[in-house]
Amino acid sequence: MRRLQLKKNRPYRIILSGGGTGGHIFPAIAIANELRALDPSVEILFVGALGKMEMDKVPRAGYKIIGLPVSAFHRRLSVKNLIFPFRLLASMIKAARLIREFKPDLVIGTGGFASGPVLRVAARKNISTLIQEQNSFPGITNRLLAQKVGRICVAYPGMDRYFPSEKIVLTGNPVRTDLRIPESRMHEVRTYFNINSNLPVILIFGGSQGARTINHSLLSHIDKLAHSPVEIIWQTGTAFFNTAKGAAEACGTGNIRVLEFIHEMNFAYAIASLVVCRSGAITLSELALLGKPAILIPLPSAAENHQAKNARAYVDAGAAMLITDNEAPDQLVDNMLALVTDLTRLTSMSNQMIRFAKPNAVNEIATQALNLLTS
Repeated sequence: MRRLQLKKNRPYRIILSGGGTGGHIFPAIAIANELRALDPSVEILFVGALGKMEMDKVPRAGYKIIGLPVSAFHRRLSVKNLIFPFRLLASMIKAARLIREFKPDLVIGTGGFASGPVLRVAARKNISTLIQEQNSFPGITNRLLAQKVGRICVAYPGMDRYFPSEKIVLTGNPVRTDLRIPESRMHEVRTYFNINSNLPVILIFGGSQGARTINHSLLSHIDKLAHSPVEIIWQTGTAFFNTAKGAAEACGTGNIRVLEFIHEMNFAYAIASLVVCRSGAITLSELALLGKPAILIPLPSAAENHQAKNARAYVDAGAAMLITDNEAPDQLVDNMLALVTDLTRLTSMSNQMIRFAKPNAVNEIATQALNLLTS
């Protein structure tokens, strides 16, 4: 990998901000890792939202994070909106203090409400700024910041509908570099999930907190799953874990592995013949990198229905099957059991999925970021 020759009297300092969901956090961590690969001396600080999952995930990845009291503005009437202006003002004040003390040379935002105050203050102080937008329909924070930042890295073509065209660079989405597992480690993977058969494996997840519709669709047909010739890896999230685990154990067949959270997601992907999931942008990028055929169930409450828009290109190309949230209770289980045994179709879907892969995305984003510093 080419290392950039950076010229400065001290190491470059970079703030990365984004969070609220894994779709904002994991891209930020991937970018931070790549920045350090390009320049090991770079000093990195994360800024997130207090009480959100980034406050746990980022330190696990080895980075320091500071939380802002910012909160989401609810689209529906909510008492919580009354305190939104006060939290935003407090976050702006804290962001200004952080930037004054840390003195970043660059601020990168990956979406989520915490990135708004930090990027806004940085832009006002003429500090180099970059945002990375994962979705085909950008989040409100990135849309509001687009006119103020220096560069915008996107994953989908046609984003000049939302952003200034002269700032856009089509890079793809950054994904974790440890996703690929070599064949030599597959015994370790099988041991991890206690899978001893050669049956096809269906990996099912709905994000870090699970997905209500997916969980209930599986639960209502759990006897059929338990008595089918498949192995199931099912991430439920915390709230549904005990219910799902109890139902699976009551079946007594042992082919349904219920997990609250999958920490070794690279292992889960490696062993999966078919993936059933939502259609968040980072998930789609991971599926593409690994060539995993999928059944996509877009989250209907996603802003501007962006998950359905994310999924459309993959479905139209034959890389994935689409089942709507309303259809899932009646159609999901039958469709996934039929598809996972159709080897010809799975192979075709895998080949089409790989066509969407952008394996160098994180390097391109990190290089764009560092180029802002050296230009």
